[in-house]
Amino acid sequence: MTVFFRALLAFIALCLLVPLPAQAKKHETGFLDRTTTIQAVSYKYQVFVPEDWTPRRKWPVILALHGAGERGDDGLLQTDVGIGTAIRSNRSAFEAIVIMPQCAKNHWWSLPPMDDLAMAALAEATKEFHGDPQRIYLTGLSMGGYGAWHLAEKYPGSFAAMVVICGGIRPPAAAQKAIPELARVTPPDSPASYLAAANLVGKTPVWIFHGADDDIIPVTESQRMAEAMKQVGAEVHYTEYPGVRHPSWNKAYDEPKLFPWLFSKSLAN
Repeated sequence: MTVFFRALLAFIALCLLVPLPAQAKKHETGFLDRTTTIQAVSYKYQVFVPEDWTPRRKWPVILALHGAGERGDDGLLQTDVGIGTAIRSNRSAFEAIVIMPQCAKNHWWSLPPMDDLAMAALAEATKEFHGDPQRIYLTGLSMGGYGAWHLAEKYPGSFAAMVVICGGIRPPAAAQKAIPELARVTPPDSPASYLAAANLVGKTPVWIFHGADDDIIPVTESQRMAEAMKQVGAEVHYTEYPGVRHPSWNKAYDEPKLFPWLFSKSLAN
């Protein structure tokens, strides 16, 4: 018996030294810290990975751009407003990789290098977490809504669908004053500017949200873009919340039909 137990202990010890197969290891999920480098500058960002993530399938991907209030360099603040809050409230609704870069202070998503930062984070996380290139979605709120329209214009055909909340193409006067470069690239206040933007975006399906009483971003920004996107033949859903001011994103991300609609879209369709 002594010899048997010694042999058994030796066998157990040997098994402990053998690494587990890759597929048997527990993958890290939840909100994960990541870093990307643009022009020799490192930027922190967050990636949400579903609990049941596995490398054996391709996953939908959401690139989410935050508003002006979440700018910074901690790589965390952007998860406390908008889609991050929605994920924490109902994780089961997000069977997707959600990438949340953070815009630096005194910058704007629709200007370089912040637009490059967003796309770099998207590319890196999509590769790392087996994202499906046919099901990459774009969303943004407030300043991030402007960034969403900008990226959709700059990279047409890259996104299977968009969700734009209280955004637009002509930033508020305060933002243009604070960031002179932004003022120089802001298009004229003309219907032609919105139609030109829509033509660049193309027929990407979009769901647009805005509070009717928004006192930061005029609701006309969303109204004009919705109409322009319809003119170019895109699938457009437009939701305007009566009595709601600027923070319309809480209601928007809580819409029960929103994410089923979003995840139904694919570039392959």
